[in-house]
Amino acid sequence: MEIERINENTVKFYISYGDIEERGFDREEIWYNRERSEELFWEMMDEVHGDEEFVVEGPLWIQVQALDKGLEVLVTKAQLSKDGQKFELPIPNDKIKDIPVDEKIEELLDQHFNPNHSDEEDILLEEETLEFLLVFKDFEDVISLSHRTGLDDLVTMLYHFEGKYYLYTEFPEDLFEEDEIDDILSVLLEYGYETQLTIHRIQEYGKEIISENVFAELRKHFS
Repeated sequence: MEIERINENTVKFYISYGDIEERGFDREEIWYNRERSEELFWEMMDEVHGDEEFVVEGPLWIQVQALDKGLEVLVTKAQLSKDGQKFELPIPNDKIKDIPVDEKIEELLDQHFNPNHSDEEDILLEEETLEFLLVFKDFEDVISLSHRTGLDDLVTMLYHFEGKYYLYTEFPEDLFEEDEIDDILSVLLEYGYETQLTIHRIQEYGKEIISENVFAELRKHFS
């Protein structure tokens, strides 16, 4: 995949259909299967973040151009207007008009950023255990994290997938207050970064390294 950083808020990348298939996606399903198109997009964004440190914050504008041999994707982070009342796209209008957009896949991806949860769904989400999936570029970062204090009560599992390490964590509601969770997340994000890949994809295609008590197990072997 080819990545080009346009500016602080915009990144453009190109991925060939061959690369898409090598990642385990069918060329046709990315157009008609919303879940699979989202998986592909977030997998590409993880790679963009790793190479260009492009952190996803707030709403995004996504524009996709279908080429003969692949896809060209332009991703732009929205910025608050000076009065703080609305988000603005930090790209001149004349340049936006010059970018061909395939509305079909853009619509699929846009549904991910603007989900319409019902009240019932929101209630269910609030009752679920708080969980996070973090990705690390280097195993040494996971080892360093294991030596930080106050993390052993977390439910943790460690996986390896496509050259990176993924730490799945759960926060038992009966053990952690909201402020404690915020503090712990700040520590975790010093060493890794959050990924939009799902734990189900990692479990299906990745390799389990440590099934539980990740930090304690690492300290046994890496003092």
